[in-house]
Amino acid sequence: MKTIYKIKAVLALAICAMFTMPDVAKAQITDNGYLDVDWQFNIPVNTKFADKAAGWGMAFDGGYYITDNVGVGAFLTYSTNNEYIEKQTLALSETSALTTDQQHSMFQLPFGVSARYRFIPEAIATPYFSLKLGAEYSKISTYYNSFVSTDEAWGFYLCPEFGTTIYFTSSHTVGLHMAIYYAYATNKSSVMVYDVNGLNNLGFRLGLSF
Repeated sequence: MKTIYKIKAVLALAICAMFTMPDVAKAQITDNGYLDVDWQFNIPVNTKFADKAAGWGMAFDGGYYITDNVGVGAFLTYSTNNEYIEKQTLALSETSALTTDQQHSMFQLPFGVSARYRFIPEAIATPYFSLKLGAEYSKISTYYNSFVSTDEAWGFYLCPEFGTTIYFTSSHTVGLHMAIYYAYATNKSSVMVYDVNGLNNLGFRLGLSF
């Protein structure tokens, strides 16, 4: 958990630094650059572990347009999903069993590179398609009585996304950002009697674009 808190603290400091840069430096960066800072609502699909939809996440995606339409950059997102499991008896082996209720939790942290194509660069509303590739760190946990069992894993991450930015002015300095996405990661994990073989997620992102 300390690692997760450190990551969130670094992200918060980076965002604060961005907003406190001198106007000239900011203008040089944002002429052809972009930065999306979003709240993320994530829906695990067929994971069979902590698969309840939840809005405990954020997404950061920044880059540079090498042409009017094509941009390249980097991204980082994180999300947590939870699920309560009522009391049941689990057969841990041929000779042992456990009767308990549980709280399942799944944390996901993908990051990597991104490429996007925006369809109408000069419009107030600029729809785009992007593809994100990278790595994902995941941690699944089950809490029962006063105990917890966890498993951490790494995998390859792939995420196509459709989105749009609706700018507040024609100068394209700040706008409302919205996106829907599908994400797949190859992570494999196992805790107690539960096995996770790949992570599928659907969701949407809502925030600001700079």
